[in-house]
Amino acid sequence: MDQKGNIKHIALKYASKFVEIRRQLHQNPELSFKEFQTCTYLKEQLLNIGIDNIESVAETGLLVTIQGLQTGKTVLLRADMDALPIQEQNEVTYASRNKNIMHACGHDVHMASLLLTAKILYKIRHTFKGTVKLLFQPGEEVVPGGASLVMKEKAYKSLKNVPHIGQHVLPNLPVGKVGFRSGKFMASMDEIFLKVIGKGGHGATPEDTIDPVLIASHIIIAAQQLVSRMSSPKIPTVLSFGKIIGEGAINIIPDEVYIEGTFRTLDESWRKVALKKFTKLVTSIAEGMGAECIVRINHGYPNLINDEELTLDLKKAAISYLGKENVIDMDVWMAAEDFAYYSQQKPSCFYVLGTGNEAKNINSGLHTSTFKIDEKAIEIGGGFMAWSAIETLNK
Repeated sequence: MDQKGNIKHIALKYASKFVEIRRQLHQNPELSFKEFQTCTYLKEQLLNIGIDNIESVAETGLLVTIQGLQTGKTVLLRADMDALPIQEQNEVTYASRNKNIMHACGHDVHMASLLLTAKILYKIRHTFKGTVKLLFQPGEEVVPGGASLVMKEKAYKSLKNVPHIGQHVLPNLPVGKVGFRSGKFMASMDEIFLKVIGKGGHGATPEDTIDPVLIASHIIIAAQQLVSRMSSPKIPTVLSFGKIIGEGAINIIPDEVYIEGTFRTLDESWRKVALKKFTKLVTSIAEGMGAECIVRINHGYPNLINDEELTLDLKKAAISYLGKENVIDMDVWMAAEDFAYYSQQKPSCFYVLGTGNEAKNINSGLHTSTFKIDEKAIEIGGGFMAWSAIETLNK
């Protein structure tokens, strides 16, 4: 049996075990930078495999080393660990036990797949030349992002110009398929917080107030000029507001209104200009209507850029492993990922792993309370990531 066939054989043989591991992780999700039990559990599983070269990074993360028969190149494979503040609505035996916390972005799948990859690579370690680093990274979901903390660690800094590979589940892509895009793939992300300060009063006498609710509504609508008129149509740009709080009542105009949103784009130069224009626009609108708008922006992740050569190589590896019909070209994705920090400094490839299955009614989107996967994806994800590591080391 050749090496690819051996990897597929091992992935299939142990897939059910790692499905159970995924379910265990799913039942016990933890929020960003609080993945203490998750970290302990992952370490136990790695030790059970036989891997003991494990270093702690970013407090709750792990950097693992699998050494081949001889020294050679090095490649890093990454999985994120944190869950989301969502109450799960799935009626499954392995539903989340932690109230208002759920693996609704598939990080449990990423971890289980990478553990399966670890199992495969450890079993075949005497057949390849080089070193594989496995990174279980905390805190992907919240700024500043666990990647930015991992990159400050001494253990990580020693890796120099090592290729980085990551995968992310995608429910609208059928299980069995993977997707790639070279160059700019995912958007930058900035968090926007606005406080509109007016003068509250009785709803029956609006002339005695400076209505922050009305002013906030003008701000929300006018701010879309940033996308529709100030941005080049050639630059993908998104401005979305997801939270508005005005603590008034049916006949009470509040003193203040709070607004929260996100700004995303695929151009770093436009990102800087846009945020300055946004700040000027919203403060001017508030001032012109007699109020004040305090702007706070948390600068989040940069663009995620896939290295063209590495991505092409991994796409070829995917065609070899899964068949040409199961490898697709992706469009840009306006979601954000802190894997982008690695991609800004290292040759990187971040690809998507299909987890959907319409026949089984598995189609809920990421970050929803009903998100679930076709668990066949763990065998595919774990096996292909092992193959991608071998192909990268052999190049």
